[in-house]
Formats: sequence, C-alpha cells, structure tokens
Amino acid sequence: MSPSDPIDKRIVQIDQQVAHLWMVRTFLKHADESEDDEDLRDIVRDIYDFILAIGPIDDVDDEAKYLKMARKKLSRLRRATELYEEIQPEVSGHTNFVMAAKSLRLALDTITTIVAAK
Repeated sequence: MSPSDPIDKRIVQIDQQVAHLWMVRTFLKHADESEDDEDLRDIVRDIYDFILAIGPIDDVDDEAKYLKMARKKLSRLRRATELYEEIQPEVSGHTNFVMAAKSLRLALDTITTIVAAK
C-alpha cells in the first residue's frame, strides 16, 4: 500500500473508536480506584492490548492484516468491556465511571459491527 492509496473506511472508523478506547483506558489507568483494584488494572491492560495489537492508523500497510488482528483481539476487548460493566457500579457511581462504561460499550459495539462487515 503506497502513502497515496486511500485507506479502507473501516480502518478509519475503527481508528476513530480507538480514540475513545484510549481515553477510557487513560481515565481508568489514572483513577485512584485502580491502585487497589486488580480487575480495573486487568481492564486497562486488555484495552491497551487491543490498541497495541492493531497499531496506529499511520502504520497500516496491510489492510487485511489490520482487520484480521482487530477481529482476533475483539474477544479481549469484549471481555474487558463486560467486566467493567459488571464491576463499575461497585467501583464508583460517579458520572465519569458511568460514562466510561457507556463509551467502552459504544466503541466495542461499533468495532464489532465494523469487523463483521465484509
């Protein structure tokens, strides 16, 4: 793929969702609640694993490989999302934590739809 080739719109759409994932990850990573909560630290790691595995959009040289990796790592992102949704009410009912759960779910659902499309 040359730099002048247009990038698959699905990859652009996934990258847009990765921005949301990054913000949720950063919020949870730096939240005081994460210091003593192994589940929150696992969630942060799983989100980061997804982001790291697909890599930055500027480094995409094989679109099929990118989409395959997104599909492969989706289960880990799903597990992190479901665990966060489960524990979030116990961790904190603060709006920031509630919105993080919504944002994580929205990103997961959107990425799931994108990678399922052929």
